[in-house]
Amino acid sequence: MEKFIQDIEQFWQPYLVSQVSSIIILVIAYKRTRWARGLFSLLFLSASIVNTYTIFNDTNAYLSYADTAIPLYRDFINGWFSRHQQLIIPSIALGQLLLAIGMTLKGWWVKWACIGAIIFLLAIAPLLVGAAFPFSITVSVAAWLVLKHDDRNYLWKRSSQTYKANP
Repeated sequence: MEKFIQDIEQFWQPYLVSQVSSIIILVIAYKRTRWARGLFSLLFLSASIVNTYTIFNDTNAYLSYADTAIPLYRDFINGWFSRHQQLIIPSIALGQLLLAIGMTLKGWWVKWACIGAIIFLLAIAPLLVGAAFPFSITVSVAAWLVLKHDDRNYLWKRSSQTYKANP
C-alpha cells in the first residue's frame, strides 16, 4: 500500500485526471448510455492509436508498467511479455480498435464490445497506478451499465431511449 501511495504521488496529475474522467464516464453511462458508448469508442480508439505508435517508436515503454504492477503482473511483464511485446501490444491495439468500432455499431456488436471492454479493463487493474487504478474498475462498471441498459442501436441513429436513470 505504501508503494501504491508513492506511485500516486509521483504520477498525481495524470492519476487525478484519470479518476475524474472515470467518474464522468460512469455518470454519463448512468444517464445516457449512447453518449457513454461514444466516449468508450473515443477512449479505445485513442488507446489503440497510442499503443500502436508507442510500440513502434519506443519498444521498451511498456516494461515500465512492471514498476507499479502487482507481483504476478510484474513477473509477467519482466519475463515472457518483455520478450514478446512486439506481438502482444499490436494485438492489444487491434483489440482496442475492434472495441472502439463495436461500440458504434448495433446489436450483438455492442454487447460483445461491452463485454470485451469489461474484460480488458479488469485485466489491466493489477497494473495499479500504471493503469490509474481504480479507473479501470469504475469504467468497467460504466461499460456494464451500457451493456445492461443501452438500446444497442447504431450510435449515429437517433434513439427514442435517451435517459437511463431508471434501469
